[in-house]
Amino acid sequence: MDALLRQSKTKLNKNVIDETCIMDSNDLERERGITIFSKNASVVYNGTKINIIDTPGHADFGGEVERVLAMADGCLLLVDAKEGPMPQTRFVLRKALEMKHRIIVVINKVDKVEARPDFALNKTFDLFMDLGADDHTADFPVIYAATREGKAGLDSDLSKMVDITDIFEAIIKYIPPPKGDIDKPLQMLATTIKGDNFKGRIVTGRISNGIIRSGQEVMHINHLGVMKKYKLTSLYTYEGLEKKEIEETVAGDIVAVSGIPDINIGETIADPINPIALPLLFIDEPTVKMVFSINDSPFAGKEGEFGSSRQINERLQKELETDMALKVADGPNATWIVSGRGELHLAILIERLRREGYEFQVSSPQVISKEENGKKLYPFEQVYIEVPEEYSGIVIQKLGSRHGEMKEMYTENGIVFLEFIVPTRGLFGYRGQFLTDTRGLGIINTAFYKYLPDEKEWRPREQGSLVAHETGKTRLYGLVNVQDRGILFIGSGVDVYKGQVVGQNNRSQDISVNICKEKQLSNMRAKNDGATEHFDTPKTMGLEAALEYIGEDELVEVTPLNIRIRKKILDETEERRRQKNLG
Repeated sequence: MDALLRQSKTKLNKNVIDETCIMDSNDLERERGITIFSKNASVVYNGTKINIIDTPGHADFGGEVERVLAMADGCLLLVDAKEGPMPQTRFVLRKALEMKHRIIVVINKVDKVEARPDFALNKTFDLFMDLGADDHTADFPVIYAATREGKAGLDSDLSKMVDITDIFEAIIKYIPPPKGDIDKPLQMLATTIKGDNFKGRIVTGRISNGIIRSGQEVMHINHLGVMKKYKLTSLYTYEGLEKKEIEETVAGDIVAVSGIPDINIGETIADPINPIALPLLFIDEPTVKMVFSINDSPFAGKEGEFGSSRQINERLQKELETDMALKVADGPNATWIVSGRGELHLAILIERLRREGYEFQVSSPQVISKEENGKKLYPFEQVYIEVPEEYSGIVIQKLGSRHGEMKEMYTENGIVFLEFIVPTRGLFGYRGQFLTDTRGLGIINTAFYKYLPDEKEWRPREQGSLVAHETGKTRLYGLVNVQDRGILFIGSGVDVYKGQVVGQNNRSQDISVNICKEKQLSNMRAKNDGATEHFDTPKTMGLEAALEYIGEDELVEVTPLNIRIRKKILDETEERRRQKNLG
């Protein structure tokens, strides 16, 4: 994207001139090095306007992919010259093939020392065959590129590459022009929605048919087929990364309009005299859910700006306008059941909310089951693993204990490649364990497989928690006395409350610990009193680590300043009484 924007002489904002990954403008995207939100841009090459959409490549953000593919006529499939197609590529490519898009394969990073473009190309062809591509689609054009250097060519020899022109030429040659007819009545599908304080909802989409003009009357057809007339208050098209206000444009162009206050993604903007609805977008169903609730811990209201049930509910409802893969339902006692496409999908949402100043609590993730022909079905994942040979045994053992079924295993240059089918619930809490087991050298990727019966016995978490005995400030003396019992999550001088989880126990049961205990001072001194005992560095629990760790009787307290783990019922005696009544 950077090379296409720069070499087409696209005017860039001065803030991004020296940056890389220009389209990944969100803070979370830059931190994680992944695309989370789809974005639009356009370039002009030899007088032809090319609209470009940057999509996420991760299955957890598949809702974004499915929406924006409806606006495209073809795709550039980026493949790493060393790695070949990544596991997540399968998901994105399958969606593109379902829409009959023309695919141009770009074998990128041929400047890598260990690049093997022939291997990457063969693997890509195998992937097309696995996904059932027809002969025409499988006969895809191939471009080789080193896009950090701004070079591409029809040959993998880097010395023969000059600039990015071959990619532009391939787009013009192979991607068909828009199919829309300007003489037909106006039709446009709402694909992306963004709020604006002055203009209200700004809707982005591609004009399927007809001509659209600023200030014209249009018919909004919602998902129930109800029609309402509105007048467009503004009309924009994309020039580079910026939106430019225009008077009119025609079928095939991607535009942003305002003036329709209650429009949602997947609905149609149509001609007022002859309104014809476009097919609704179909999005895969969520597979994982969590319960969100207001923060009722002893520290509630101290660190967040927004914490009331009204504020949290409004924010979640606002998110539904832009994220089609998300579902929110009201739960009991001012809670919300939030469903998404995976742990990462929901973790990104939680992280965005806390950065905006919200504080709340979330439960452990649960899988969403469904019933077909009287059978209960659960989501399963395809898991792809690359791991050094010496760690493959522990990975196979751990996934076996989580009811994983191995489908493939082969070794290449000391690296073992594994493929498993694992119940989604079996992967909860595994990523952190995987990194520990492989000393950080393993790579794990997952993608939704299908719904299947799951009649296996699932054991609860094997290790218990260390729970704070009282409210106060942690002391080094108390921490040193407790550290042999397990792994601590917090250090000295930290405010904690009774019932907060402060570590992981070595044993299976929870244990109450006094980490606020101070050493009693007297005027008696022993010879070695000056010697201090060693205190191990506590394990930092970020948001994803905390979500992976918690059990069914625990919550993660999320605030702009801290991530805390706590028991649902803070008082140990009350929890014991509840368990006795249940028994």
